[in-house]
Amino acid sequence: MDFPYSRLRRWPDVEADNLQAYDATDLLLVERALSLGIDGREIAVVGDEYGAITLALTDAGLDGIRVHQDLATGRRALARNADELGLSGFSSHELDATLLDGARLVLVQLPKALAELEEIADAVARWAAPDTLLVAGGRVKHMTIAQNEVLGRSFTEVQAERAERKSRLVVASGSKPVPSQPPFPVTARHDGLTLVAHGGAFAGARLDIGTRVLLEVLGLESSPAPVVVDLGCGTGALAASYALAHPESRVIATDRSAAAVASARATVTANGVADRVTVMHDDAGSELADASADVVLLNPPFHLGSSVHTGAATRLFEAAARILRPGGELFTVYNSSLGYRAELTRLVGATEQVHRTPKFTVTRSIRR
Repeated sequence: MDFPYSRLRRWPDVEADNLQAYDATDLLLVERALSLGIDGREIAVVGDEYGAITLALTDAGLDGIRVHQDLATGRRALARNADELGLSGFSSHELDATLLDGARLVLVQLPKALAELEEIADAVARWAAPDTLLVAGGRVKHMTIAQNEVLGRSFTEVQAERAERKSRLVVASGSKPVPSQPPFPVTARHDGLTLVAHGGAFAGARLDIGTRVLLEVLGLESSPAPVVVDLGCGTGALAASYALAHPESRVIATDRSAAAVASARATVTANGVADRVTVMHDDAGSELADASADVVLLNPPFHLGSSVHTGAATRLFEAAARILRPGGELFTVYNSSLGYRAELTRLVGATEQVHRTPKFTVTRSIRR
């Protein structure tokens, strides 16, 4: 019987839950895996957004599949979809040796960032079986020759196949010897702040412009607060900077990306503030108690996968409103063209512009 892909849901990605929870790339990867006849315990899946690959293979009788998903939302969607379909027998892992040890087939939904792909390819060459086959796939409109070149740094043979259903598979084999140290995380210094970044972290070890603008404002505007939350923390630049400036404050950094969380943990350690910064892998601060924060710092994303989508920012505004105590402050930086001030006023409370550059706006919202 065919796998019921249409029953899969994207929850808790509620801003995208009306979108299909699988694509043709998932189907091509599943079909290729089934054609190879490899034991499920020797298959690893990377980037299975909502569980379509893992669950389809499990439903086909392959037991013991290991899967890595970067986003907390994807992990929750996989668990919920598995429960809805009554499927089990797979296991979730970070991007490490437990995921890849002994794997002879690694299925990858191609990530958007080349740095993330480089870290994945190195991990496969480093930890998977010597004869492993890496089969990566993506939508043709998002694929580039540069992805093949990145795979070629870790594998001797990289072959792109013919497009099918607007998706394409790329097959890599022949693992090359790996350097003693993996290429990630990388480290960079910025005016006394050390940033550490894994491949999948937004902006890498750079200090992105929006964060830099918000840091300038915080240096002028903020006084120490007992509990501060860096919501959507990325590499932890805001959290680490606040902790350095205000040793008496307790800082919580949260992000739905596992790569960001690993980066932020390394960043706070590198800056000597790990004793007062807690880093959490969570979706929009869902594990934080209501009215538990005095200040929230926010540099919201405006992309969902490869498309511009402001719903992610709205969810973070709602989260900030929930976790702030009455009278608490939300400092937000955003691209000025997005005009979030009215929405912040509606969802959080009175909002004023405190700084503006030609590209970015910083606002302060007071929780009503």
